[in-house]
Amino acid sequence: MSDPRLLGAEQKLADAKKLLSLPRIVVICGSTRFMTEMTEAELRETRAGKIVVKPGFDTKSPDALRSGPAEAEALKVQLADLHRAKIRLADEVLVVGDYIGDSTRAEIAYARSLGRPVRFTHPAVDPDA
Repeated sequence: MSDPRLLGAEQKLADAKKLLSLPRIVVICGSTRFMTEMTEAELRETRAGKIVVKPGFDTKSPDALRSGPAEAEALKVQLADLHRAKIRLADEVLVVGDYIGDSTRAEIAYARSLGRPVRFTHPAVDPDA
């Protein structure tokens, strides 16, 4: 392992994952309209021995946390920031669903800018294909 004082945050995280003997971490991205498919993908990836993180909140379903437009917009920003943190933590990204909206497209671009491999359950929707 390299001298931690000379490493960037990304390398420190990679070294810590190795020291802890962590399995690969995959983050699931996609529209929350595909929550059922995300849960199925989570099961497959877990069976493959990976740690899986995915959206923890279905923004397409009504709930008490979003009582008005201002609260809904603030929650959307908070969830987007949280999901980008999940992408930074992950070793790879799995995009679920046969539709890519603006938010998912931005997540794919962000993941690729970090050098994360991106896989698709429906490869035809890859915006860079």
